[in-house]
Amino acid sequence: MQSPIANPPALEAGTLRITPVGGLGEIGRNMTVFEYEGKLLIVDCGVLFPEEHQPGVDLILPDFSVVRDRLSDIVGIVLTHGHEDHIGAVPYLLRLRNDIPLIGSALTLALVEAKLKEHRIKPYTFDVTEGQTENLGPFECEFVAVNHSIPDALAVAIKTPAGVVLHTGDFKMDQLPLDNRLTDLRAFARLGEAGVDLFLVDSTNADVPGFTPTEREIGPVLESVIARAPRRVVVASFSSHVHRVQQVLDAAHANGRRVALLGRSMVRNMTIAADLGYLKVPEGVLVDFKKAGDIPDDKIVYMSTGSQGEPMAVLSRMVNLEHQIEVGPGDTVILASSLIPGNENAVYRIINGLTKLGANVVHKANAKVHVSGHAAAGELLYCYNILKPKNVLPVHGEYRHLVANQKLAIASGVPEQNTIIAEDGTVIDLKAGVAKVVGQYDLGFVYVDGSSVGEITDADLKDRRILGEEGFISIIVVVEAQTGRIVSGPEIHAKGFAEDGKVFDALKPKISAALAEAAGNGVRESYALQQVVRRTTGRWVNTTFRRRPMIVPVVIEA
Repeated sequence: MQSPIANPPALEAGTLRITPVGGLGEIGRNMTVFEYEGKLLIVDCGVLFPEEHQPGVDLILPDFSVVRDRLSDIVGIVLTHGHEDHIGAVPYLLRLRNDIPLIGSALTLALVEAKLKEHRIKPYTFDVTEGQTENLGPFECEFVAVNHSIPDALAVAIKTPAGVVLHTGDFKMDQLPLDNRLTDLRAFARLGEAGVDLFLVDSTNADVPGFTPTEREIGPVLESVIARAPRRVVVASFSSHVHRVQQVLDAAHANGRRVALLGRSMVRNMTIAADLGYLKVPEGVLVDFKKAGDIPDDKIVYMSTGSQGEPMAVLSRMVNLEHQIEVGPGDTVILASSLIPGNENAVYRIINGLTKLGANVVHKANAKVHVSGHAAAGELLYCYNILKPKNVLPVHGEYRHLVANQKLAIASGVPEQNTIIAEDGTVIDLKAGVAKVVGQYDLGFVYVDGSSVGEITDADLKDRRILGEEGFISIIVVVEAQTGRIVSGPEIHAKGFAEDGKVFDALKPKISAALAEAAGNGVRESYALQQVVRRTTGRWVNTTFRRRPMIVPVVIEA
């Protein structure tokens, strides 16, 4: 169900308004705004990582325009867990108001605080645990333990007189979790008995049948791969995947190897996890990277970032021979992570590059070295049957994931008219058990490019793609101001289009003729003459070379 672009009406008294700002139609930028009685509560504030068609972009943020003019109304930001797609944009929101309270589990807040320290922001934090209930303005929030691929993940039940909303965050139902912390289905059942008016539920694996395998199945596979490796082992994973790092440490220890952490975020996050007791480091296993070179190749494991092919991460630099570790024959590289939609080409390029260097590359497609952190269809059906929600809003997923989740809800007995397929900016009002779409904000991507935030537009990215793929042609012509007659030129320069400037010899008389015709028709204004040059050049280049380079005409009046 999708509404036309229209800002919502004023919020009626006694109504809870829910606006997903990011995370719908994409894997990332997760952020949802809840409004009741003039106050705002935000759940998660994450980033999306750029794809190949967004050159030069470092991060993509949620569009804060929904809350920018109401910063003083925000009572808090609840963070469900410590992954970048849920916490990465917090520094950018706190730049607008730095005393917004951050609420989350101990590990989540520790990861956020380390990130904020780099931005020189000292936050106000309030840590909570499962089973705890806190009042944040008019919102009563109950926190529920859930499994995920990072410890200390929480779902949150948000209660107001308008109704009860349960937001799962990212979750699965691992029955044998490494940390023995189960998704609290008893709490889900209790909430279901009391009545859940709206269920916001993770959709990432809604189109995957059955159940997500348990994390414990990965440990023996990693241990086996490391045991067979003749030389060095490099394991790439997300820098916040504490459970996977724990398994690598244990597998290395069992095989008499030591482990060096690579990548600033990996070192930072694992130091935090170890200090808080979430990561149990076997005695003598960790070694500083600077000293790892002194250890025999068959006695070392490197734990790195870059499993998604990120251009500046450790693994990409290894492939490009820009890292101190030069991967070669006999080395084993394990990609211990899921393939995030949109990253396929970058990851396959890494796999091909490592294979070309002689490494044995082990990944999810050829060995069980990773399981997802998200609930598959069977687990979602269990949740629907336990909760019996009145209304369902699938979140966290691409469009196909949201629709698959909607179908599961309908199959479990939720009336189709009570399921909402929304997009970023869709506004849903909840009152007396009824949830309905009341408007749609026109929200866009906010690009972080170096030190600039929001200054780069989609048009700029289109220009960058054209420059990178089609090249650049500039044409300089000097004309007489009174007559429009050409005094000098046309002078043509090109980059990334053709090495030999002689290819433009056939173009120059066409430009001269077009300008003469324009002058004869009384055209004198330089912008209009520039458009004549652009059109003439564009037609010729497209006809002759089937190319569409960036064309920059410059007409100077003399």
